Amino acid sequence: MKKEGIRLFNDEGKRTDGRYPNEIRPVRIEAGVLKNADGSAYIELGNNKILVAVYGPHEAVPKYIAEPDKAVIRCKYSMAPFSVSDRKSPQPSRREIELSKVIREALEPAIFLNEYPRTMIDVFIEVLEADGGTRTASITAASVALADAGISMKDLVTAIAVGKAEGKLIVDLNGLEDQYGEGDMPIAIMPQYNEVTLFQADGIFTPEEIEEAFRLASEAIKKLYNEQKKALKKKYEEVIKEVNQTE
Repeated sequence: MKKEGIRLFNDEGKRTDGRYPNEIRPVRIEAGVLKNADGSAYIELGNNKILVAVYGPHEAVPKYIAEPDKAVIRCKYSMAPFSVSDRKSPQPSRREIELSKVIREALEPAIFLNEYPRTMIDVFIEVLEADGGTRTASITAASVALADAGISMKDLVTAIAVGKAEGKLIVDLNGLEDQYGEGDMPIAIMPQYNEVTLFQADGIFTPEEIEEAFRLASEAIKKLYNEQKKALKKKYEEVIKEVNQTE
């Protein structure tokens, strides 16, 4: 959506936050941040601050939803009332329910669900501060939380959005670009297999732009994937250190 008077690029070709079109925002990922969850992760991507907790696998409740040959993933994405500038109602919105489904479907292909028959894995996502791209940041953090919980996975899932502003493709849209840009294309990939688990598009993109968007997303995802692995490695290096100190 365009609006008169809103400029998303300055005269030097930089975006409102000083980035070039192919740059992602500063990122920080931590694993194992919640003591009482089976797995957890925290991500800061620009001004986004998102916390994820994983519980399970555990007995499916209610029992009738259990699958005899695989685990059931239950995902709940929610935004804190203070996560946006205008106070949000604490009641689940239609968008939150939709994104819960989208995130669950992006994560499922990476999980060896058949290893956990008749069980449930809960993924709780709490957006503490939102500034564009919360669905993709949530997928990236949730994947780390699942790995932290010891869930058997084919690969981590890493996600980023590519959009269009003033006719140019841009990576990792912030809130202003998401609101006033011309399109948004969230993409999630299992990097080791180059397997796409999420592809959505809001806006009009030519076939050439879609091809270029995937190239840009792949480059950004490589950087995020390295941050995911670093977060998990750091967590377990600390665990090993604590064990060695107690021996």
